[in-house]
Amino acid sequence: MGISLKPDHLKRYKDIGRLFIKYGRSDLINSASLDDAILQDESTDAETGIVPSANELAKDLEAMGPTFIKLGQLLSTRADLLPAPYLDALARLQDDVEPFPFTEIEELVTSELGVRLSKAFAEFDPVPIAAASLGQVHRAVMRDGRVVVVKVQRPNIRAQIGKDFEALSEIAEFLDNHTQLGKRYEFQRILAEFRKNLLLELDYRIEARNLITVGNNLADIETIVVPTPIEDYTTSRVLTMEHIRGKKITSLSPLAHIELDGPMLAEELFRAYLQQILVDGLFHADPHPGNVFLTDQQQIALLDLGMVGQVLPEHQDVLLQLLMAISEGVGDKAAQFTIKLGEAKNGFDESKFRREVSDLVARHQGANMEDIDAGRVVLEITRIAGQANFRMPSEFTMVAKTLLNLDQIVHILDPSFDPKESIRRHATEILERRLAKAFSPTAVLRLLVEAKGLLEKLPGRVNTFLHLLANNELRIKVDTIDENLLLEAFQKIANRITLGLVIASLIVGAALLTRVETTFKILGYPGVAIIFFLIAACMGLWLVFAIVFKDKTSDE
Repeated sequence: MGISLKPDHLKRYKDIGRLFIKYGRSDLINSASLDDAILQDESTDAETGIVPSANELAKDLEAMGPTFIKLGQLLSTRADLLPAPYLDALARLQDDVEPFPFTEIEELVTSELGVRLSKAFAEFDPVPIAAASLGQVHRAVMRDGRVVVVKVQRPNIRAQIGKDFEALSEIAEFLDNHTQLGKRYEFQRILAEFRKNLLLELDYRIEARNLITVGNNLADIETIVVPTPIEDYTTSRVLTMEHIRGKKITSLSPLAHIELDGPMLAEELFRAYLQQILVDGLFHADPHPGNVFLTDQQQIALLDLGMVGQVLPEHQDVLLQLLMAISEGVGDKAAQFTIKLGEAKNGFDESKFRREVSDLVARHQGANMEDIDAGRVVLEITRIAGQANFRMPSEFTMVAKTLLNLDQIVHILDPSFDPKESIRRHATEILERRLAKAFSPTAVLRLLVEAKGLLEKLPGRVNTFLHLLANNELRIKVDTIDENLLLEAFQKIANRITLGLVIASLIVGAALLTRVETTFKILGYPGVAIIFFLIAACMGLWLVFAIVFKDKTSDE
């Protein structure tokens, strides 16, 4: 199957092809037959021998539009696909683009809310606070005086992303079917995961629910705040939420750091994320400095919950054990728990994987305080897994990237912060919360409902058991081998052996009788001997027929 050159996809083929050539993957272009879709430029970096930097890749993706900006941000979580310099560059990928006109904002908000902008809000600032690839944010004042921010999605952005993913899907399918790289990394599966996350991010109602859920989960941590959405003013393309005044963590002045209780905030922020990941199972998956603010009340505000990750309950215990093993420097245990989380593919070398993970954990165990980076260790494990043909669950890569971004933020707040020690300090608290969650009223009620049927049938079953026991009628049935079928098979074998002996005896007897002279002859040979030979031949033919056409094979 070749890649079809649809007019709508031609430009994307060209852009993607240029990226492959520029960044050293021209072999993929040749195998995918994309040469006709690429306008060869005599001044390409591949031809001049200039090696492009990782930062150039980020700039190139920015120039290709919103789909590829988001794709780059998601790729920054995949240490199994890209080397560390590219991960760092893509993690810093800027999502600041030119704002779209206020007339389009007014038209879209009016259409979505079903009321004119001037009726819905007392004030609405036409100049956006921020403009990103998927939408932009405006400050507004509601009729009741509440100050809010309104996030408005870019017009036609869904259609554009849909077309981009159609082209990317065709390329991913071809690479999976025709290249070793595709067979190893399964680009279609990765792309499907990216597409799902991006479509979820385009539905602002889901983000509103995330804000409510995460806000409620972290309500006990007073230093962490999450903006509350205004549900009546929220649709799939418009999100209205309370305005939280503050500054980016990275923009704090040295004087502000002096007045700030950085160690306390760093500890509380790290604890909040451990709770989200290991207890709540829903976590803010994009805590880069632009989404983490310091409020005027000296609190940490978590913004932009369009991208969240989920951890299954059965993975939470293993993930906690993995983080504990990393924090304690027990490499073999870290490898063991990693294997429990993932799935081995063809060609997986378990001993090599265990050795590399153990070496990784051992190296970081002896690192200096400023080099300690729990997120980097977890992210590096995904790289080792990718090279070893071991598939990690998608949420693991999001956890790794979240911890990596979190490490950067807490070290801004407190340069001496030790995430490994923090994990050890909070392990007991996390276990207590998990136990409390397991025995919460809702969980207990669910168990009672499941036990209801058992309790209803238990008295009758106990009475029947005691009756059989008292009358010595209790029987235990073990379903192993069908003894009747086994006896029948043995009998058939014995019959065949007996028949074979009879045939052999007839043949031997007939051979001896040929030496006895007699007047009764058949074809010039002693007649009795010939009769015995004929009987043995008939019996032998019947035995062969029974074996070939009547005996059951194991396939039947």
